[in-house]
Amino acid sequence: MELLVVISIIVVLAALGIQGWRVVGENQRRSQARVQLGLLESALEDYAADHGGEYPLYPEPTAKGGTAEIFDALFAEPAREGSPVYLAELAPDNDTQGWLNGQTGRQGLSIFDPWGGEFIYRTQDPSNPDQPIASNPGFDLWSSGPDHSTRPGSAGNLDRQDPANLDDIGSGR
Repeated sequence: MELLVVISIIVVLAALGIQGWRVVGENQRRSQARVQLGLLESALEDYAADHGGEYPLYPEPTAKGGTAEIFDALFAEPAREGSPVYLAELAPDNDTQGWLNGQTGRQGLSIFDPWGGEFIYRTQDPSNPDQPIASNPGFDLWSSGPDHSTRPGSAGNLDRQDPANLDDIGSGR
Protein backbone atom coordinates (compact mmCIF):
# COMPACT_ATOMS: atom_id res chain seq x y z
CA MET A 1 0.00 0.00 0.00
CA GLU A 2 2.81 2.42 0.87
CA LEU A 3 4.49 1.63 -2.42
CA LEU A 4 1.30 2.54 -4.32
CA VAL A 5 1.10 5.86 -2.48
CA VAL A 6 4.74 6.65 -3.30
CA ILE A 7 4.23 5.71 -6.96
CA SER A 8 1.07 7.86 -7.11
CA ILE A 9 2.92 10.85 -5.67
CA ILE A 10 5.75 10.39 -8.18
CA VAL A 11 3.28 10.19 -11.07
CA VAL A 12 1.47 13.36 -9.92
CA LEU A 13 4.77 15.24 -9.51
CA ALA A 14 5.96 14.09 -12.94
CA ALA A 15 2.70 15.24 -14.55
CA LEU A 16 3.00 18.65 -12.89
CA GLY A 17 6.62 18.95 -14.02
CA ILE A 18 5.80 18.08 -17.62
CA GLN A 19 2.95 20.60 -17.70
CA GLY A 20 5.26 23.22 -16.20
CA TRP A 21 7.81 22.66 -18.98
CA ARG A 22 5.07 23.06 -21.58
CA VAL A 23 3.97 26.37 -20.06
CA VAL A 24 7.57 27.60 -19.92
CA GLY A 25 8.17 26.55 -23.54
CA GLU A 26 4.98 28.27 -24.70
CA ASN A 27 5.91 31.47 -22.85
CA GLN A 28 9.36 31.34 -24.44
CA ARG A 29 7.86 31.00 -27.94
CA ARG A 30 5.50 33.92 -27.27
CA SER A 31 8.42 36.07 -26.12
CA GLN A 32 10.45 35.05 -29.15
CA ALA A 33 7.54 35.96 -31.46
CA ARG A 34 7.29 39.41 -29.83
CA VAL A 35 11.03 39.96 -30.29
CA GLN A 36 10.86 38.87 -33.93
CA LEU A 37 7.86 41.13 -34.57
CA GLY A 38 9.73 44.03 -32.98
CA LEU A 39 12.78 43.42 -35.18
CA LEU A 40 10.64 43.21 -38.31
CA GLU A 41 8.64 46.30 -37.36
CA SER A 42 11.80 48.33 -36.74
CA ALA A 43 13.31 47.21 -40.05
CA LEU A 44 10.07 48.06 -41.89
CA GLU A 45 10.11 51.54 -40.35
CA ASP A 46 13.73 52.01 -41.50
CA TYR A 47 12.73 50.83 -44.98
CA ALA A 48 9.84 53.31 -45.08
CA ALA A 49 12.11 56.14 -43.94
CA ASP A 50 14.41 55.44 -46.91
CA HIS A 51 11.52 55.02 -49.40
CA GLY A 52 9.43 58.13 -48.88
CA GLY A 53 7.21 56.66 -46.17
CA GLU A 54 6.08 53.69 -48.25
CA TYR A 55 6.30 50.10 -46.97
CA PRO A 56 6.87 46.98 -49.07
CA LEU A 57 3.59 46.42 -50.93
CA TYR A 58 1.38 43.41 -50.22
CA PRO A 59 -2.19 44.44 -51.05
CA GLU A 60 -3.85 41.00 -51.01
CA PRO A 61 -6.32 41.14 -48.12
CA THR A 62 -7.54 37.55 -48.34
CA ALA A 63 -4.20 35.83 -48.93
CA LYS A 64 -2.17 34.55 -46.00
CA GLY A 65 1.46 35.51 -45.69
CA GLY A 66 3.10 38.41 -47.41
CA THR A 67 6.46 37.84 -45.77
CA ALA A 68 8.26 36.98 -49.02
CA GLU A 69 7.79 40.63 -49.98
CA ILE A 70 9.19 41.69 -46.60
CA PHE A 71 12.19 39.38 -47.00
CA ASP A 72 12.96 40.73 -50.46
CA ALA A 73 12.62 44.36 -49.35
CA LEU A 74 14.55 44.08 -46.08
CA PHE A 75 17.29 41.65 -47.04
CA ALA A 76 17.44 40.27 -50.60
CA GLU A 77 17.15 43.44 -52.68
CA PRO A 78 19.48 45.61 -50.55
CA ALA A 79 22.07 42.81 -50.41
CA ARG A 80 21.89 42.44 -54.20
CA GLU A 81 22.03 46.17 -54.94
CA GLY A 82 24.77 46.96 -52.42
CA SER A 83 22.65 49.25 -50.24
CA PRO A 84 22.37 48.69 -46.48
CA VAL A 85 20.52 45.57 -45.40
CA TYR A 86 17.61 46.52 -43.14
CA LEU A 87 17.58 43.28 -41.13
CA ALA A 88 20.79 41.26 -41.20
CA GLU A 89 19.19 38.54 -39.04
CA LEU A 90 17.28 37.44 -42.16
CA ALA A 91 20.48 36.08 -43.74
CA PRO A 92 19.77 32.47 -44.78
CA ASP A 93 23.41 31.57 -44.05
CA ASN A 94 23.04 32.58 -40.41
CA ASP A 95 19.39 32.13 -39.40
CA THR A 96 19.90 32.85 -35.70
CA GLN A 97 16.21 33.62 -35.12
CA GLY A 98 15.12 30.39 -36.83
CA TRP A 99 12.49 32.25 -38.79
CA LEU A 100 13.46 31.06 -42.25
CA ASN A 101 12.62 27.48 -41.26
CA GLY A 102 15.49 25.87 -43.16
CA GLN A 103 14.81 27.63 -46.45
CA THR A 104 17.78 28.52 -48.60
CA GLY A 105 18.24 31.02 -51.35
CA ARG A 106 18.40 34.75 -51.58
CA GLN A 107 14.96 35.80 -52.77
CA GLY A 108 11.29 35.23 -51.98
CA LEU A 109 11.77 33.39 -48.69
CA SER A 110 8.90 33.36 -46.21
CA ILE A 111 9.45 34.41 -42.60
CA PHE A 112 8.11 32.02 -39.98
CA ASP A 113 7.08 32.46 -36.34
CA PRO A 114 8.31 30.18 -33.51
CA TRP A 115 5.44 27.72 -34.13
CA GLY A 116 6.39 27.24 -37.79
CA GLY A 117 3.55 29.30 -39.26
CA GLU A 118 4.25 32.20 -41.59
CA PHE A 119 3.94 35.70 -40.13
CA ILE A 120 1.11 37.64 -41.74
CA TYR A 121 1.75 41.04 -43.33
CA ARG A 122 -0.73 43.52 -44.76
CA THR A 123 -0.07 46.97 -46.15
CA GLN A 124 -2.10 49.73 -47.68
CA ASP A 125 -1.93 50.01 -51.46
CA PRO A 126 -0.91 53.64 -52.09
CA SER A 127 -2.63 53.57 -55.50
CA ASN A 128 -5.95 52.67 -53.84
CA PRO A 129 -6.22 54.59 -50.52
CA ASP A 130 -10.01 54.19 -50.39
CA GLN A 131 -9.67 50.41 -49.99
CA PRO A 132 -8.35 49.91 -46.44
CA ILE A 133 -6.34 46.72 -46.09
CA ALA A 134 -4.18 47.42 -43.06
CA SER A 135 -5.99 48.48 -39.90
CA ASN A 136 -2.91 50.37 -38.65
CA PRO A 137 -1.31 53.26 -40.54
CA GLY A 138 1.19 51.76 -42.96
CA PHE A 139 1.05 48.04 -42.23
CA ASP A 140 -0.22 45.21 -40.03
CA LEU A 141 2.12 42.42 -38.98
CA TRP A 142 1.20 39.48 -36.75
CA SER A 143 1.70 35.83 -35.89
CA SER A 144 -1.26 33.47 -35.97
CA GLY A 145 0.09 31.83 -32.81
CA PRO A 146 0.25 28.16 -31.88
CA ASP A 147 -3.00 27.17 -33.61
CA HIS A 148 -1.85 28.60 -37.01
CA SER A 149 -5.33 29.98 -37.63
CA THR A 150 -6.37 33.54 -38.21
CA ARG A 151 -9.72 34.65 -39.43
CA PRO A 152 -9.31 38.01 -41.10
CA GLY A 153 -11.90 40.70 -40.64
CA SER A 154 -13.81 42.27 -43.49
CA ALA A 155 -10.75 44.05 -44.91
CA GLY A 156 -8.38 41.13 -44.37
CA ASN A 157 -6.79 42.57 -41.26
CA LEU A 158 -6.71 40.88 -37.86
CA ASP A 159 -10.15 40.76 -36.23
CA ARG A 160 -9.14 40.75 -32.56
CA GLN A 161 -12.67 39.92 -31.37
CA ASP A 162 -12.85 36.62 -33.26
CA PRO A 163 -12.24 33.67 -30.87
CA ALA A 164 -9.97 32.01 -33.46
CA ASN A 165 -7.61 34.99 -33.16
CA LEU A 166 -7.28 35.21 -29.39
CA ASP A 167 -3.87 33.49 -29.42
CA ASP A 168 -2.53 35.70 -32.23
CA ILE A 169 0.35 38.04 -31.44
CA GLY A 170 0.37 41.48 -33.05
CA SER A 171 3.32 43.73 -33.71
CA GLY A 172 2.46 46.25 -31.02
CA ARG A 173 1.55 49.01 -33.44
